[in-house]
Amino acid sequence: MTASVPRRRARGFLAPALWIPAAIGLALLGLPLVALVVRAPWAELPELLSRTEVLQALGLSLGTGVLSTLIALVLGIPLALVLARSAQWPAVPRRLLRALVTVPLVLPPVVGGVALLLLLGRRGLIGQWLDAWFGITIPFTTAAVVIAQVFVAMPFLVLAVEGAVRASDRRFEVVAATLGASRWTVFRRVTLPLVAPGVAAGALLCFTRALGEFGATITFAGSFPGVTQTLPIATYLQLQTDPDAAIALSLVLMALSVIVLVSLRDRWVPGVTA
Repeated sequence: MTASVPRRRARGFLAPALWIPAAIGLALLGLPLVALVVRAPWAELPELLSRTEVLQALGLSLGTGVLSTLIALVLGIPLALVLARSAQWPAVPRRLLRALVTVPLVLPPVVGGVALLLLLGRRGLIGQWLDAWFGITIPFTTAAVVIAQVFVAMPFLVLAVEGAVRASDRRFEVVAATLGASRWTVFRRVTLPLVAPGVAAGALLCFTRALGEFGATITFAGSFPGVTQTLPIATYLQLQTDPDAAIALSLVLMALSVIVLVSLRDRWVPGVTA
């Protein structure tokens, strides 16, 4: 009994010298948000947020964010399973696969937009054939917004699901297969329920990242009101002409992100409690 007390204290022990950099880090993360709230034009907020261009940008951001997340789920869950099951692969293809999945996380978003243009633009590797054969032009359309969002946001979902797959107990899958279940049935009835918290957390991160995407979107899709001008792009443009409107739009983006993360994170991410 007496030995357990020092062990409990040791687990909760934090050196006093660590509190100073921790406090500075917390201030660096929190004070900009406090400044945004303090400097917000609260009296003018209803009028600013009821403008037609703001409502268009908000609707476009929410619609494309949801669609991007759905596409990322369809494509990202299988990709995460491939990554999780690639432990037995040779080192070179395994590392190459992981690099391709994770590079959008560290790639500057503008570079991602340029890469998408070089692939899907009218003179791109694929875009030139889409234009010549089918008359399809993707850049500077709403479809381009969705593609840019999927490109930058899907890695968050893939990594979250991969971690959940690696942490899950594969014995349940083996038992189901032994009892005669097909591979599709095992995936649908066993694997997917096991990794559901990881899928939910990944979808959450994917949606919030898509909602805030700016660089790749403005490079690949441009800024056309009602078509490609999402809320982050509208915020940037308003900052040059109407700072109060930019602050109001920033508040909307911050509120959406905080509401989603605070209300769902403790319920969907394993090991996190309220």
